[in-house]
Amino acid sequence: MPKKTKAIKVTDIKAQKPWLKREGAYKYPVERINKKKRFLIVCEGQTEELYFKSFPVLTADIKPVHQGCSKSELVACTKSYTEDEDYDEVWCVFDMDIKPGQNRQFEDFNKAINSAHEAGYKCAYSNDSFELWFVLHYQYIDQQQERTFFFKTLSGYWDINYEKDGKKRAFAKSIYSRLLSDDKASQQNAINNARRLFENQKNKVYHEQNPVTKVFVLVEELNKHLRK
Repeated sequence: MPKKTKAIKVTDIKAQKPWLKREGAYKYPVERINKKKRFLIVCEGQTEELYFKSFPVLTADIKPVHQGCSKSELVACTKSYTEDEDYDEVWCVFDMDIKPGQNRQFEDFNKAINSAHEAGYKCAYSNDSFELWFVLHYQYIDQQQERTFFFKTLSGYWDINYEKDGKKRAFAKSIYSRLLSDDKASQQNAINNARRLFENQKNKVYHEQNPVTKVFVLVEELNKHLRK
C-alpha cells in the first residue's frame, strides 16, 4: 500500500521550517495563503476619514488617514505614505470647495487629479463638496450648488445643524451607519446617481464637472470586501 504523504501545514510554511527545504518538499499541493488586498485612502478631511473607517471590511486591509491638506498638496503628502509600505490601491479623496475670488483654484484641482493619476493613485474627487455623496443617498441633483446647499439639505434630513454639529468627530463616526439604517436613504441609489452624474460629464475638464463625485467608485471597491 502506498505510503501516505504528510500534509504540509501553512504555519510551517510561514515559519520556513528546515524540513521544507529538502528536495521534493513542495511536490504535493499545499494550501495557498490568501493575502488581503491593501487600500490606502488619504483624505482631505476628518469626515471622509471617519466615513471610510466605518466600512465593515473583512477581506481587505484599509487605512484611511486624515491629512489636513487639499488638492495638489494632498497628492504630494500621499507619496510619503507609500515610501515604506506597499499598497494594492492608493486613493486620494478631496473636493473642489470653490472659494469665490481665489486665484488658480480650478488649475490646482485639475493638477491634483492629473498628478494623482501620474503617480498611479486613484481619485475619489468631488465638485463641489464631499457632502454631495451623502445627499445623493436621498435625491438626484444635477444643478451646480455651493457646499452650503448640501449642508442645509443634510440638516433637514438629519434634523441637526450640519455645518455646526455634523463636522464633529462623534457625529462623523455615525454617518455610515446612519445612512445604512435610514429608510429614506439608499447607498445603491447614491451609486447610481453619482455614476449618472459622472457619465454625463466625463468628457469635460475636471473642474467643469459640477456637480460630480467619484466617491461611488471607491465605495464599490470597498463593498467587494464587506463582512457578510
